[in-house]
Amino acid sequence: MSEEFSELRSAVRSICAEFDDAYWRRCEADHEFPWQFYRRFAEGGWIGMAIPTEHGGGGSGITEASIVLEEVAASGACLNGASALHLSIFGMNPVVRHGSEAMKRKYLPSVASGELHVSFGVTEPDAGTDTTNISTKATKVDGGYLVRGRKIWNTKGHIADKCLLLARTTPLDEVEKRTNGMTLFLIDMKVPEVDVQPIPKVGRNAVASCEVSYDDVFVSDDDVVGVVGRGFHQLLDGLNPERVLLAAEAVGIGRVALEKAVAYGNERVVFGRPIGQNQGLAFPLADAYMRLRAAELMVRHAGRLYDSGQPCGEEANSAKYLAAEAAYDAADRAMQTHGGMGYATEYDVERYWREARMIRIAPVSQEMILNYIAEHTMGLPRSY
Repeated sequence: MSEEFSELRSAVRSICAEFDDAYWRRCEADHEFPWQFYRRFAEGGWIGMAIPTEHGGGGSGITEASIVLEEVAASGACLNGASALHLSIFGMNPVVRHGSEAMKRKYLPSVASGELHVSFGVTEPDAGTDTTNISTKATKVDGGYLVRGRKIWNTKGHIADKCLLLARTTPLDEVEKRTNGMTLFLIDMKVPEVDVQPIPKVGRNAVASCEVSYDDVFVSDDDVVGVVGRGFHQLLDGLNPERVLLAAEAVGIGRVALEKAVAYGNERVVFGRPIGQNQGLAFPLADAYMRLRAAELMVRHAGRLYDSGQPCGEEANSAKYLAAEAAYDAADRAMQTHGGMGYATEYDVERYWREARMIRIAPVSQEMILNYIAEHTMGLPRSY
């Protein structure tokens, strides 16, 4: 790592040190958004680090953002900490790339300062990863559109002011290609026509995932992102960075899980010797460490490709796949190392384990990544 990145890691670690495992345990148990943590990062200018400087941000790339979020996760904050930040850090990239100058001036400075929360509305109850089959529609009216439909798994939907939402502006049976006819909008969330319901879930409970219903919500023409009908293609500018960032967060979770496992392996004495002296525990942890380091290299490679403007679909997807597998494996082995105490919340590894499991599903499942690599990289026939 360069000196610049070493300093970056140290700066993030110093902030994260103010929020110990007990803080994250409380936020998780109380289903409470980590406002104190979020505001601390906002005050330091970290929220806007990847937004262009002309719009109040720091102008950094996905590489720097991935390092910040890896360190956040590795502090023990895991996804509860990282998810509180990452949609603001890089979720607005489609607006940066395709929004009008007026839209950028209006919204990006507030996102960069941490004042404006934005959610992400793509997945639907009946469409899932079949994005081209979404049913949420936007109907043209004077001065804008009326949006009607449902989205699911909207991170921070309960506190968001705006949502970067994908809706059909042309019916599926009227477009030449399935990926055409969809449009991105910045839609208001704090209006009576929007209903937000948090989804009860197994982990990452400090940051809610929500089902959101839109009942003829008006969106002005000024809040259309980019070109009408090209929303799916513009959305891709947010998907590859999202995969890289989630992969970095997975690496962070794997790191903290292994640190806890190694500490316990050195401290816990059974049959007159530290349990870490037993190869049955030591070898799985060593194996998990190497897998995690290999995944980290792919994360850095994908980030550098994206920042240099090169295609990175294969690398971003590979990074997410490898990091998700490595993180879950590390967390699971940390659970096993702790034995029965791994199931106790006071040791935290069960929280790491639950959050690492999520990354094998979201934002895209491991199976869909395998489909992508098989088809787009290896040239095998499309399977779905």
